[in-house]
Amino acid sequence: MARTIAEIKADITGRFTAHPTIINMYGLNPDRTFEQQFSPVSLESILFYIVAASMWTLEVLFDNLVTEIIRIIDNLKPHTARWYANKAKLFQLGHNLIPDTDQYDNAGLTTEEIEASRIIAHSAVVSFQKRLVLKVAKNAGDDLAPISPVELNAFEDYVFRVKDAGVQIEIISKEADKLKLRLHVHFNPLVLNSNGQRLDAASDTPVADAIRLFLKNLPFNGVFVPAFLVDALQRVDGVVVPTITLAEYRYNNQTGDIGIIYQPYAGYMRIADADLEITYEAQSEIL
Repeated sequence: MARTIAEIKADITGRFTAHPTIINMYGLNPDRTFEQQFSPVSLESILFYIVAASMWTLEVLFDNLVTEIIRIIDNLKPHTARWYANKAKLFQLGHNLIPDTDQYDNAGLTTEEIEASRIIAHSAVVSFQKRLVLKVAKNAGDDLAPISPVELNAFEDYVFRVKDAGVQIEIISKEADKLKLRLHVHFNPLVLNSNGQRLDAASDTPVADAIRLFLKNLPFNGVFVPAFLVDALQRVDGVVVPTITLAEYRYNNQTGDIGIIYQPYAGYMRIADADLEITYEAQSEIL
């Protein structure tokens, strides 16, 4: 970014008055500034101003050149999937784009107002059958939620305006994929009871809490791996051997076995109490 003429001149004059040869030649005081020792209409001051103005002009020209090069690259280079994901988060509900650009004019807006208008908190892009699938969600308290139909309409128009020509994009913002689990948990009877509750009353549902925390901590559009969930459950105090006997997904009217790995259609998964079945069996001797 170009410096001001005053900043450039101050840099030049500071070096000028600090040079030993100049100090001896002019009889300067090193503890005093250039302005304190030279008149604004002195030959030195005028020459330094001309030089500073010339350098300022050159810096402005370079700034303009960089801006133009970036604009040309933006117009010519196809964007990556990551670019689309990041661009989705820059969507501002209720604000118009600068004509013929993919940018907002946020002049006069506070940082808080800008952030409040950016409702897309999570986004991910995957390529599927020669099109891009853009998944988005917003924050709802401490959890995720789909954007509303009104917000979706505005967001779809925004994506249509900023995307590269010819690129087909499918936008998904849906309720979480539903997870159904059936588990058999061998537990330590010194820590848990036969209902899976902690004996010290610290929690009535430590296993279910761990499952929900595991799902919430998955990256947006990250894969769900049952084996990784087992690893997480083994770190729960009182759980000895957790075994998943059933793992199914449900999205809209589609259901199926998760198998080894599953990528949520909506980008995230949640589990309801009715879909979580846990059988507890005491393990008298810790393995």
